Amino acid sequence: MKRVNAAKAYREALRYIPGGVNSPVRALKSVGEQPLFIRKAKGATLTDVDGNRFTDFCLSWGVFILGHSHPSVNQAIRKAVSNGTSYGIPSLPETALARLVNRHVPSMERVRFVSSGTEAAMSAVRLARGFTRRNLIVKFDGCYHGHADHLLVSAGSGVAGLSRASSAGVPEALTACTVSLPFNDAVPVARLFRERGEEIAAVIVEPAPANMGVVPPDDDFIPYLRRVTRQFGALLILDEVITGFRLSAGGAQQLLGVRPDLTTLGKILGGGFPAAAFGGRQDIMALLAPDGDVYQAGTLSGNPVAMSAGVKTLQIINRSGYYAKLEEKSSRFFSELAGVAADKGIRLNRMGSMFTLFFTRERVRTFAEAQKADRDSFGRFFRYMLANGVYLSPSPMEANFLSSAHTEPMLSRFISLVKNFS
Repeated sequence: MKRVNAAKAYREALRYIPGGVNSPVRALKSVGEQPLFIRKAKGATLTDVDGNRFTDFCLSWGVFILGHSHPSVNQAIRKAVSNGTSYGIPSLPETALARLVNRHVPSMERVRFVSSGTEAAMSAVRLARGFTRRNLIVKFDGCYHGHADHLLVSAGSGVAGLSRASSAGVPEALTACTVSLPFNDAVPVARLFRERGEEIAAVIVEPAPANMGVVPPDDDFIPYLRRVTRQFGALLILDEVITGFRLSAGGAQQLLGVRPDLTTLGKILGGGFPAAAFGGRQDIMALLAPDGDVYQAGTLSGNPVAMSAGVKTLQIINRSGYYAKLEEKSSRFFSELAGVAADKGIRLNRMGSMFTLFFTRERVRTFAEAQKADRDSFGRFFRYMLANGVYLSPSPMEANFLSSAHTEPMLSRFISLVKNFS
C-alpha cells in the first residue's frame, strides 16, 4: 500500500500545525503509524490522498451512524447552504432539532445548542454549580468529558495515553474541585457522599463509557448514581455525546431506565457537522442567560447548516425499525467476532453497535482493567488491519462503531482478518 502523498501531506502539515494534526490521537503515534490524509468518504469507505480505500469502523468517532455522505443528509445540507451558512440570529432549524431532541430524549425538557462536546459538558457543569450553589464535581476514572480544565482529571480518550492523568497547563486549584472515582464501583461513591455530600454539585458520567474503550455499566451502577444524587440534592449529568442516538432513539438513559437532571449530546446530533447540546429539567435550564445568571454563549451555536443536517439524520434513524435492524446486524457480527477474538486472546466488549477489542483475556469493567490490556499488541493489530484496508479507532482506549452502511461482506472480511492475525 503506497502512501507517498500522505507522507508529503504530513510533512507540509507539520510546518504549520502542532504535531501536524488538529486533534492529538489523529497523529497515530500510539499505534506506530503516520497520519492518514483523507480525500473523500462514502458509506463505510474512506479514500485517502493516495487512492487507498479503507473500511471505516471509526466513523469520525461515532458520528456517522448512517455512513458517510448519506444522500438525503447531503441534500438537506445543500439546501441549507444555499440559504446562507451562518446568521448569528435564530433560525427555524434550531427549534426543529430541539423539538426532535425533546421528543426522543424526554429528560431534555429544554435544550441549548453548542458546537462541541467539550462545550456541552463544560456548560452543563457550570449550570449544575449555578443551580446547586455548590462547587464539587464527581466524575469517574476513564470517562472523558472534553478538554475543559476542571474535567481533565483521570480522563479517558487520548488523555489516557499520557504519562499523567491530567494535562500540563491545568491549575491544581481547578482540579481540586473535581473528584474522580472508579467506574462501576458504588462503594467509594457512597463513602464520598457520606463525607462530602453537601458540597457535591453534580455527578457526571458516561452511562456507557466509550473513552476507555467500551465498558458497559454494571446493572445497578447508573441507577445507584441516580438514587444517591437525589438523596443529597446533587444533580446527575449523563454525558451522552457518544451514546446519544447511538444505542437507541433515547440514548443510554432510555435503555437503562434512568432520567438524569442534565444530558449532553454530540456526534450523531450534528449529522457530520460541529454541533452538540446540553439540556435537561426546565427549572435548571431556566438559569441560563438571558433568563438567568449562568452565562453561556457561542457565535456558531445553532448553526443552520449543522441543525439541518442533524434534523435530517434524526428523522432517518428514528424511522420504524432502524435500530432493530442495526442491532440485528451488530448482534450477528459480534457473536461471531467474540469467538474468533477469544481464540486470539482478545476480549471483545460491546454495547449496541459500539465495540472495543482489548488485548487481554481478562474481563474489562473498569479503567484500571482497561489499562492492563496490551497496548503493543493493539498497535501491531491496528497496523495489520490498516495494511489490509480496515481503519479502526487508532487507540486501544477508544470505541469502534458499526453503521447502516456497513455491508455483510465488509463484516465478514473483518472477522477473517482477525482469524488470520498472528
